[in-house]
Amino acid sequence: MMFKDRVADAYKQIQDHICKGLVEVDGKAQFEEELWEREGGGGGRTRVMQHGNVIEKGGVNFSAVYGKLPESVKRSFKVENDEFFATGVSIVMHPENPFVPIIHMNIRYFEMDEQTRWFGGGIDLTPHYVIPTDARFFHYYLKQACDQFKAEFYPKFKALADDYFFIRHRNETRGIGGIFYDRLKPENTGLSYEEILDFSLAVGNTFLPVYTELIDRNRHTDYTESHKEWQYLRRSRYAEFNLVYDSGTKFGLETNGRIESILMSLPPTAKWHYNAQALPNSPEEETSNLLKKGIDWL
Repeated sequence: MMFKDRVADAYKQIQDHICKGLVEVDGKAQFEEELWEREGGGGGRTRVMQHGNVIEKGGVNFSAVYGKLPESVKRSFKVENDEFFATGVSIVMHPENPFVPIIHMNIRYFEMDEQTRWFGGGIDLTPHYVIPTDARFFHYYLKQACDQFKAEFYPKFKALADDYFFIRHRNETRGIGGIFYDRLKPENTGLSYEEILDFSLAVGNTFLPVYTELIDRNRHTDYTESHKEWQYLRRSRYAEFNLVYDSGTKFGLETNGRIESILMSLPPTAKWHYNAQALPNSPEEETSNLLKKGIDWL
């Protein structure tokens, strides 16, 4: 079996494992699956859950697509070849309870030929209300996963996440970050492609234990209508980032991807109030003050 096919198979298993675990922790919602094919080559499995006990809307998507790259993507990637293969798993969960955070994960592999191929991905957390103990748990777990491979991975990829998940027009981070990496290959990691695949799968396997723990900590926290209004505002920031800055959204749109799968990341309900401001000394202001780069959560 070719390397790219083994990557795709491993990612399918990650999708299956995570979906099974999310159904168990939610206790109500089931995934609706849609198999799709991409005009030009390849396809995927879109799985969406809605109206659950915990998850209001969430998706766990797998894709493996191939074909010819548009000129705009070739220029962006600084490559000359036309033919490409890309596979990955992408996850976004929008919970019902404002004290359960939004979570996003993506692991992906891109290949044009033996010399032009790399891994990318990451996992990050967007709380509606930042809970420092949860933030420390999340970052500690990611550091443990990274340290199995390279001691420098966590600080490097944490800084990249801070920079990437930044809403420039708001001058604030999307959430509390996590890890983000792109174009990992032997030349810039000192690892073989097999070892980088193992790292990619290790990142994928952090999702379920981390999010299950965060759900269990917060799913029964009481909330009010004002908490929900703040959640809708925080969701609007999430939508702004994904539509304006997210590279995966741009790649999907430019390569004629499936629009429902690409926009799966958007929340079911979000609100944009004119000139919305958090009240002084409120929990909302405390969260706003923590939406900045460079916080050492450990």
